[in-house]
Amino acid sequence: MNNLNNDEGTPLASLDVWEDDVLSRYPEPGGPAKSKEEFRNYDKPELDGVREFYRLNHKYQTYENVLAKKANFLKFDKKEMPWWQAMEYLNTLVDDSDPDTSLDQLQHLLQTAEAIRADGHPDWFVLTGFIHDLGKVLCLFGEPQWNVVGDTFPVGCKFSDKIVYPEFFADNPDTYDERYNTSYGVYSHQCGLDNIHMSWGHDEYLYHITKDYLPEPALYMIRYHSFYAQHREHEYDHLLNANDQEMFKWVDKFNPYDLYSKSPVPPVVSELKPYYEDLLAKYFPATVKL
Repeated sequence: MNNLNNDEGTPLASLDVWEDDVLSRYPEPGGPAKSKEEFRNYDKPELDGVREFYRLNHKYQTYENVLAKKANFLKFDKKEMPWWQAMEYLNTLVDDSDPDTSLDQLQHLLQTAEAIRADGHPDWFVLTGFIHDLGKVLCLFGEPQWNVVGDTFPVGCKFSDKIVYPEFFADNPDTYDERYNTSYGVYSHQCGLDNIHMSWGHDEYLYHITKDYLPEPALYMIRYHSFYAQHREHEYDHLLNANDQEMFKWVDKFNPYDLYSKSPVPPVVSELKPYYEDLLAKYFPATVKL
């Protein structure tokens, strides 16, 4: 995996393409469903970047990969900066090839957070909306897209056929490893998600950055907001304990804000910055280690 070519590192034109694919699979309840053609329009639409993305994701997201990435990135020795500066650093992920939006990552996060705030939720919920994608800085540290975004799922046990493009797990060596290819794999009945290794990506990374500072519901929102095989399909109930089941109610509350709050009208960052800087200071130390 250290010898990936460029196509294997970046099959998506931008990270937003994955989020649009999620929207096409899970359209807003009560709203008109969009066709995939309405989300992206590239010169060669027949080149299915999302399909190729998941082929790579499902091939390389192994138990061994996850342990290796945790050993590397959870040392938090890549960068240290003030929180707001880290959010601005995330803006360098904006891709000019994205035809649908001129909003940078910071503006999308502000839209999400402002929608949460408008509905009167607690400030830690608002803060969660604001920072929930910060883990995407992994791309800026050289991680391929399939190790940053995508639907997440447990590794170390059988891959559910309700995960998007399940046929691509045929290329994953864990599919044929007796340690990992049963319903429980290396785990036990209702052992709890805190004892489960999830596929590597921005969700898991940011959870470890924030786990000492935010309330438990916020941490579930961050860690599992891309775990669609569970919160949409309930495919891993046999691994969840009672606390997981209760906390997933918060994941369900969060996801509509993440998926459906995008708007072409950009927030005025300069007006919102003082509020969010104060909110960051309330819950976090002055700098974040990435």
